Amino acid sequence: MSKKIMDYILLLAGFLFLIKGADGFVSGASSIAKKFSIPPLIIGLTIVAFGTSAPEAAVSVTAALKGQNDMAIANVVGSNIFNFLVVIGLTSIVKPIKVQKSTIIKEFPFVTLACFVLAVIAHDTRFQEGVTQNMLSRADGYILLALFAIFMYYLIEMALTSKDQAQEDEVQEIPLSKSILYSILGIAGIVIGGQLVVNSASNIALAWGMSENLVGLTIVSVGTSLPELVTSLVAARKGESDIAIGNAVGSNVFNLLFVLGISASIHSIAVHPIVFYDMLVMILTTLLAYLLSATKRTISRGEGVVL
Repeated sequence: MSKKIMDYILLLAGFLFLIKGADGFVSGASSIAKKFSIPPLIIGLTIVAFGTSAPEAAVSVTAALKGQNDMAIANVVGSNIFNFLVVIGLTSIVKPIKVQKSTIIKEFPFVTLACFVLAVIAHDTRFQEGVTQNMLSRADGYILLALFAIFMYYLIEMALTSKDQAQEDEVQEIPLSKSILYSILGIAGIVIGGQLVVNSASNIALAWGMSENLVGLTIVSVGTSLPELVTSLVAARKGESDIAIGNAVGSNVFNLLFVLGISASIHSIAVHPIVFYDMLVMILTTLLAYLLSATKRTISRGEGVVL
């Protein structure tokens, strides 16, 4: 079997490890959280958001450790574009999405702010005199992580003060020992999958003469966003539109602040000038999704087709 075919097989295997690993982690961690009487809303907004974004985290952190900077940042930007255009678009076509007031006045503005903050701190040549290289430094990573901590504080406070906590979340009951095993195996699957995807995608890019940036924006970002797509589509079919749009918005915040924050904290990320065009597209798609959500607090099937 040729090396090129093997790279494609390993890429598919990597995506399978990522998706199944994220699924196992979410199931196990959610079950553990419920056993310790953690409110259902916190489970949905934190553990599920972490689980569905874990593939992006695994790929970007692995890429940063290997010095493959283009893929680390392009994966996050590409995944965020995919989440708002494809995930929300397809989900609203399946069933129109009703958007809560808090999502419009708090969560969407926060993810929009995160997009602008990333664009500003990454554009060193424009905002700092005498600098010739755009870089997400370790200090920038700490700034992103600090913003993520603020967002998590907001989510937890909102969950604890919510009057809707009486509504039970459908979390499958699993024995504690199995829950712990699922969580550990899930994390292992995510880490292994991240390694496979980065290595094989880099080889494919080299063989086809493609840049790591392009591969990160296309193949890798779509593959790592599959958990968000599946979760939102299932939620839409069950009529749980809050989960559908909350998953996309929460995952984008997680990607921008936690994933890139951790990646930059581990290893400074050089930002290629072309990435700023990708960031501009990400900001525009975020604003478009925000605008469609704010009109009548619903994303209709027609608006889903537009996305």
